[in-house]
Amino acid sequence: MTITLATEAPSFDLPGVDGEQHSLDDYAGVAALAVVWSCNHCPYVQAWEGRMIDLQREYGDRGFRLVAVNSNDAENYPEDSFDAMKARAEQQGFNFDYLYDEGQSVLDAYGAERTPEVFLFDSERRLVYHGAIDDSREVNEVTQHYLRDAIEAVLAGEEPAVRETPAVGCSVKRRP
Repeated sequence: MTITLATEAPSFDLPGVDGEQHSLDDYAGVAALAVVWSCNHCPYVQAWEGRMIDLQREYGDRGFRLVAVNSNDAENYPEDSFDAMKARAEQQGFNFDYLYDEGQSVLDAYGAERTPEVFLFDSERRLVYHGAIDDSREVNEVTQHYLRDAIEAVLAGEEPAVRETPAVGCSVKRRP
């Protein structure tokens, strides 16, 4: 079960593909923080990666940060290993932090079930939007920009008009 709207962001302290540790406190000065469950092998994540890069590029200088978290079981899904994450981030030119939740404790705290699955927090780290990035895996078929609209609202000091949508994608691969 995922955390509910208005819930405070669960803390985390995870290694990133940049060789640094990243904690929730590292983003304290950020007005809007999107924590997105991700991985390397899911075709849904792959379809949305470019949009994730675009959102960070477009809103990064306005107080937004996107943080991707991979909690998948790398033993059974080696393409989601930490080394493979580093290679994918480099290959795709990720401009956001990509963190590895090997022990799945952060996954348990947030309750994410899909990749990609978005948790958007305001400056007080209250959950204000949860769900999908937008309404289509195909970029040219998008009609609803859920995350973009929610970011705009948060940066304007408002509540998002749409606060929750179903996350669409692959299931998070839990360890046995």
